[in-house]
Amino acid sequence: MKFSDEDGRYPMQNALSLLQDDLAKVETQFKKDLDSEVVLIRKVGEYVLASGGKRVRPMLLLLCARLSGYRGDYHIGLASVVEFIHTATLLHDDVVDNAVLRRGNASANSVWGNEASVLVGDYLFAKSFSIMVGGGSLAVLKALSEATTMMAEGEVLQLISTCDLDMDEERYMTVVRTKTAVLMAAACQCGGILGEVSGAQQQNLREFGMDLGIAFQFMDDALDYVADQSEFGKAKGHDLEEGKMTLPLIHALRQCTMTEREAVAEIVELEELTDEALATVISLIERYDGIEYTRRRALELVERAKGHLSGFPDGAEKRALFEIADYVVSRRK
Repeated sequence: MKFSDEDGRYPMQNALSLLQDDLAKVETQFKKDLDSEVVLIRKVGEYVLASGGKRVRPMLLLLCARLSGYRGDYHIGLASVVEFIHTATLLHDDVVDNAVLRRGNASANSVWGNEASVLVGDYLFAKSFSIMVGGGSLAVLKALSEATTMMAEGEVLQLISTCDLDMDEERYMTVVRTKTAVLMAAACQCGGILGEVSGAQQQNLREFGMDLGIAFQFMDDALDYVADQSEFGKAKGHDLEEGKMTLPLIHALRQCTMTEREAVAEIVELEELTDEALATVISLIERYDGIEYTRRRALELVERAKGHLSGFPDGAEKRALFEIADYVVSRRK
């Protein structure tokens, strides 16, 4: 695992220190759950899981379980499940997007092909539900099955919104909630389920994860236009090249002139995004403060997320969750 930033600093250091033993067990669980007689499944799965992810979703589940008073062992397997579900969506996303990079490395589909990526993604989904059923918690199964259903709906909603310059912020928020944030929300909620906290507290944990997940995606939106490829792990302007309407551009389009809007309409229809076309869109976004607006919205969501934890006791777990929340809006990749 590569947790450090490019300059050697470790983000979320307190959270990582607090969860050091649990995270090591989760990594061991990954290997156990990928133990298949089909060698390609293990190769592709291990490749994607080892490609530098911060394990934010497993960390949220582990911390929310501890915050809720859980002291058993099932949170380890469940943290592995959440990362398996996330990894499966990455494998499928990269095929849909024709991606060649993932977290700075060659994407699985560019190494093994689209067919292998889709099928291994399917295996990870199936394995996740097998593990959940073995755990015996109907509430956990319900939370995560509903989340994966919503994620699929979000993917389709994003697909049918491709190159749609009429995409407004409200509809985009629906895409973000269903495609990205709902898994973080479910991870946090499952921590509460394990700790057997009240329904109201489970909902507060879920809302914490939901707001954090939306903020996380908003920062992804901003970084796609401003981050260096070497840091962010994918080419600048990749969302634009795929015709994805994200918040920086949505904000700029609702303020720009008709002439500028028509220029963007031509650019998003290009078969291949040129450097000149990307520079035109970035300039437009800068002119109308799209990046700063997106970051400001992310900050607002993070502060609201923290408020959802007000009913939980102060302590190392809550501080670690706040640290992850702060990391979401300060990250560079």
